[in-house]
Amino acid sequence: MDILITGGAGFIGSHLCESLINSDLVSKVICIDDFNDFYDPKVKEKNIKACLSSKKFRLYKADITSLADIERIFKNEKIDKIFHLAARAGVRASLQNPMLYEEVNVKGTINLLSLALKYGVKNFTFASSSSVYGANKKMPFSEDDNVDNPISPYAITKRSAELMCKIYSRMYGLNVTCFRFFTVYGPRGRPDMAPYKFTKLISEGKPIDIYGDGSSKRDYTYISDIIEALMKSLEKDFRFEIINLGNSKPVELRRLIALIEKNLGRKARINKMKKQPGEVDVTYADITKAKKLLGYKPKTRIEEGIAKFVEWFKHQRL
Repeated sequence: MDILITGGAGFIGSHLCESLINSDLVSKVICIDDFNDFYDPKVKEKNIKACLSSKKFRLYKADITSLADIERIFKNEKIDKIFHLAARAGVRASLQNPMLYEEVNVKGTINLLSLALKYGVKNFTFASSSSVYGANKKMPFSEDDNVDNPISPYAITKRSAELMCKIYSRMYGLNVTCFRFFTVYGPRGRPDMAPYKFTKLISEGKPIDIYGDGSSKRDYTYISDIIEALMKSLEKDFRFEIINLGNSKPVELRRLIALIEKNLGRKARINKMKKQPGEVDVTYADITKAKKLLGYKPKTRIEEGIAKFVEWFKHQRL
């Protein structure tokens, strides 16, 4: 297969590129990334550096909001499957610039769906988010739950993109899988997310901001477990499915901080802040469907995952 990955130089994307390059099922990996300034582009350049030496790998610097630019890639390459990971991410940043989030996450997705249809791509995989569940009270979150009450622009854009995927599947027969990721972490993790941000600040002896009382919980999911599920989906031809990918073991924020402290051998200095708008109290994945359809079984406990992440942070950061 020839595989196209958008956002391929990002955290999840770069790990997926490496796994695809090493797969006997894959003949070519076509990576698109715009290397924007959401965080230092040098981080992404480093993420993807190991892939550049592979004859299987092709890198395009392009913006998914430009249909003309993206179509040139579709004209040049034979594409069997798309992993659409590119997005503007993060709840808080979406509150500041909702128009940008709509442009990238919704329009960008429509561009790719329309090109997939036009150029006969067989399968389309979309990276959605646990944020679509909003402030749902029923736990754990199931794919069948009502998701009509998102509480951030980011969540709205992800849900809107899911619905566009559904339309393209139903109307045009495109095979589509939407994976709802639950707080993915690990080596190369995004600098704006709690595991990386807290580890960096604590290691530097700087204070960390805690919004609320520290009792909020996230279903932290280690990167290798996510990549294993994505690789298992390579040979699947679902007409349309939405599938949770989480660890199904929510971790309290205070517990996360304690694990980072333990692995760094330093205590955190904490600034207590008011709870932020758009943030939910708990995320918790029901992974029954992923187990059934993909044989998904996350293996990495939070204690092991944070230890691996902190070890990487000490030796691999810029």
